Amino acid sequence: MSISTVAVIGLGNMGGPMAVNLAKSGLATRGFDVSDQARSIAEEAGVQTFDTAVEAAQGAEAVITMLPNGDLVKKVVGELVESDSTAKLYIDSSTVSVQDAREVGELINEQGSLFVDAPVSGGVTGSQAGTLAFMVGGTEEAFNQAKPLLDIMGRSITHCGQSGNGQAVKACNNMILAVQQLVLSEAIVLGERLGLEHQAFFDVVSNATGNSWSLSVNAPIPDVVPTSPANSEFKPGFSSALMLKDLKLAMESAQATGTNTVLGKIAADTYAAFVEDGHGNLDFSAVINELRH
Repeated sequence: MSISTVAVIGLGNMGGPMAVNLAKSGLATRGFDVSDQARSIAEEAGVQTFDTAVEAAQGAEAVITMLPNGDLVKKVVGELVESDSTAKLYIDSSTVSVQDAREVGELINEQGSLFVDAPVSGGVTGSQAGTLAFMVGGTEEAFNQAKPLLDIMGRSITHCGQSGNGQAVKACNNMILAVQQLVLSEAIVLGERLGLEHQAFFDVVSNATGNSWSLSVNAPIPDVVPTSPANSEFKPGFSSALMLKDLKLAMESAQATGTNTVLGKIAADTYAAFVEDGHGNLDFSAVINELRH
């Protein structure tokens, strides 16, 4: 299948820049979003926008969805396959449950089209820079069709196996990230109370066995790394609300598979309380403030 026209459904903070990068690469890029502002921003950057998802997908050989939840993905994809039975490649880069991804994949495959679930890591900055990491679930054929498009939008593209496996590895990765963020925050607070300066803590741990992305890139303390959200009052790269969403998906999968995730559950409960306290719009590293109480 030769792909010259792509439709992107969902032009928000992630989907918008993804669509713009596709347009910049020379592909005819069509888009839809319920937000007038999101459509307008994409239009100014070279994406042709439409009033409905069905219109945007008309004539496109590939459709990329980047939507807030699994129910919406199922609804939108259902409308698209019902309105147009032409064989297409569908790429869902939303973060949804493994089960939702597999259900969507079955629906699309029954129509004679190809499907991959391809959730992302890298946040808004990665989306804008075209440096996202894609973890991809689907058949070899579907992955091979999707890879040239994913290469335009990302830097790391990994085929993880069957449909749903992209979502599976994202849930696992973000559970690790949340647990790392919590134990790092506990250690920093302990260090503070023992009289350690932040810079000394950073200089030692970032060069020792306790190092992690959470410290070296996203340190929850200001003025030690330039990329830290703590430098700008925890303006999010990856919000606590989104972290909670991913942890809930991980806990659903843990329950469904009978997996005992003790630390994962502690992280999920901690972020649930943090978001409930009104901090969902802060970067997930801001949870350190909860631990200072």
